[in-house]
Amino acid sequence: MASSRQVLLLAAVACLTSLASGTQWMVGDGGGWRAKFNETGWTDGKTFVVGDSLQFVYPKEKHTVIMVGKDAFAACDLNANLQLRNWTSGNDVVQLDMPGKVWFICNKPSHCDNGMKLVIDVVDGTVAPSPLPFPFPFPFPGMAPAPSPLFRWPLFPGGSVPAPAPASPAAAPPSAGVRNPVGGARSPLRRLPPWSRPRSRSRAALSLPAVTVHAHARV
Repeated sequence: MASSRQVLLLAAVACLTSLASGTQWMVGDGGGWRAKFNETGWTDGKTFVVGDSLQFVYPKEKHTVIMVGKDAFAACDLNANLQLRNWTSGNDVVQLDMPGKVWFICNKPSHCDNGMKLVIDVVDGTVAPSPLPFPFPFPFPGMAPAPSPLFRWPLFPGGSVPAPAPASPAAAPPSAGVRNPVGGARSPLRRLPPWSRPRSRSRAALSLPAVTVHAHARV
């Protein structure tokens, strides 16, 4: 909060400084405030800003500086009731403290009709601050960007994108062999003949009597 107030204070001081150090324009330059002034083109290419001033230099016994409105300026109306302000010292400084058009004439007889008149357009001198570059650092301590409801930052903890998982190898086709429960090696599958199958202990213990076959010769 204190930092923001300091920024505003500095901006106000800069604005006041620009107003105090405005340009002072000498009306008519070396020729001064004179007859047929509106034909000199003195205002061409000039920009008058709030805070500037106009210096009218003229023989005080011959001319005057009168601020009037638009209609009195166009008609060269010398009625004193239409005069907004007037200067007669011969070396007058007029402050331009408001934006807009300002009209001046000399109210000596026939001087205004002979072109001794001046109109200027005063512009506002306040300059808008230039936008900060983006992205810009936060100037005030304790201020941080609000978290986005759609994303969390960082998106990937550790600062790097995770590598894709390796593809799983294709399953091996089933084998015709059987797995040995002891060594884990595969052995071919074979079927034992009935006569070679191991006998049970009860039958192996039995002994069969020997059979003697006698061959008899044919008569």
